[in-house]
Amino acid sequence: MRARPAALIFILLTALIDIIGIGLIIPVLPGLVKELAGSEAAGAQSIGWLTAAYAVMQFVFAPILGRLSDRFGRRPVLLLSLAGMALDYVLLYFAPSLWWLFLGRVLAGITGASLTVANAYIADVTPPEQRAKNFGLLGATFGVGFILGPALGGFLGEYGLRVPFLVAAGLTALNLLYGLFVLPESLPASARAKGFEGRDLNPLLPLKALTEYPILRSLALTFVLLGLAGQVIFSTWVLYTERVLRWSPGQNGVALAFFGLLVAVVQGGLIGPFIARFGERRTIMTGLVASILEFMLLAFARSGVTLYASLVVGALGGLANPAIQGLISRQVSETEQGRVQGAVTSLNSLVGVVGPIVATAVYAYGAGHGFPGAAFLMGAALSVAGTFLILGVLRGLPETGKPGMQNA
Repeated sequence: MRARPAALIFILLTALIDIIGIGLIIPVLPGLVKELAGSEAAGAQSIGWLTAAYAVMQFVFAPILGRLSDRFGRRPVLLLSLAGMALDYVLLYFAPSLWWLFLGRVLAGITGASLTVANAYIADVTPPEQRAKNFGLLGATFGVGFILGPALGGFLGEYGLRVPFLVAAGLTALNLLYGLFVLPESLPASARAKGFEGRDLNPLLPLKALTEYPILRSLALTFVLLGLAGQVIFSTWVLYTERVLRWSPGQNGVALAFFGLLVAVVQGGLIGPFIARFGERRTIMTGLVASILEFMLLAFARSGVTLYASLVVGALGGLANPAIQGLISRQVSETEQGRVQGAVTSLNSLVGVVGPIVATAVYAYGAGHGFPGAAFLMGAALSVAGTFLILGVLRGLPETGKPGMQNA
């Protein structure tokens, strides 16, 4: 299989515009939810349920869309995802109540397959031995998007909590036009799955893909634990900084942009040499240990300096995911990439149903008892458990990625 650099650039640009739109709303969505909910406690719980509503829909529909991309190509599924996201932002902009926010998030979850398709697209156009590096480039693209998106969203949020939603809708609409007229299809007709059966509509069926390959079966529980930990930061970051540090949307935007810059450096420039020098096993473990330390710093952060230090450490945590993703992609055939990526997304979405509800509940309880960092301690414990579990998985695998060793 030969690399297709032009196609890789196309999908990375599409992902960049997509993540800028997502990043735009991060500094302001919790504030809008609290405004509509009427109090911080009600707002925190509503954020958890709002995120869970999105995750439920993505759990049901992402694997279906992933399988559709195996059958009909990546491009049409990506276009559908972008159209749904644009409509979601419009609904969020005009939402007069929490129910409208829920409607928008449900719609976004139904059509939200951009990450699934992007991962499958990269697997289509990249030789197996280069996939970990290119999955890292996708992570770096997300980092760049999180430099631009939250910074712009925080700036716009100073002029009104709803303004970033309108700008995000416009950017996503432009991305849709780009995909419609420029983005090439990555999956040739000869490599597509030949059928699409009614049983493919079962949202639990794609998870079977994680049991058909030994490493995927072993990694499934690890993904659950690490996914739950990741949901803690995703669900409570802005709530925590607004309460403990009294940060505005603009300050949150700057911090998230700084984190995006670090992620871009780590995943775009560091992960390739790191894997080449130390191998995938040490790369994964370095990332996981960094994530544990990040949670501990966040739990007790009472100043901007400590919080920014946690961002630096947390960016190193990004070493783990691309290396794990590379391991996964090498276990399956070309015609199964979309199915397996959809199954992984489905598993993460299932975790996303429980994670935000638990994380925001723990945050609300801790904040009510004088310790708003309680949720981050829970994240640290989950990361520790996931680290010990993946140690057992990695011991049963041959080391890859070192000089002089041939990748599978």
